[in-house]
Amino acid sequence: MFRTTVIAATLLLSAATAALAVDTPTQKAAPDLAAVRAKIKAKDFASARDELFKLMNTHEHADVFNLLGFSLRKTGDYKNALTYYQKALELDPKHLGALEYLGELYVETKQPEKAKEQLATLAQLCPKGCEERDDLEKAIAGAAKTN
Repeated sequence: MFRTTVIAATLLLSAATAALAVDTPTQKAAPDLAAVRAKIKAKDFASARDELFKLMNTHEHADVFNLLGFSLRKTGDYKNALTYYQKALELDPKHLGALEYLGELYVETKQPEKAKEQLATLAQLCPKGCEERDDLEKAIAGAAKTN
């Protein structure tokens, strides 16, 4: 009886260890995002989103979450876009792209004060200017003209 119990316990432990071995560890390094960026450039946001959902399971990187937020925003899913921009900024609080895109989300959802907060952060990070700061400034100015 004891021997049967030991054998059963050993088999269970082996099965549990094998189950853990097939888990894919999350990587902190950025994956190759060239294919995703090409889909975004082609305005195929749904395909980019789907590919990024797969990547986020294996790569915990701000670029993945930022581009996922961007793709979601471009498909009109503002709520989830906000979640992924915040995740990108949690991983990298100085991520210029996430700051810009989050600001643009706030512009699109008629929250200009929050957009200006993102712009202020970009102004601190790029005091001499940068593309992300310039783009968000234009988005805020464009929204102000239409209101």
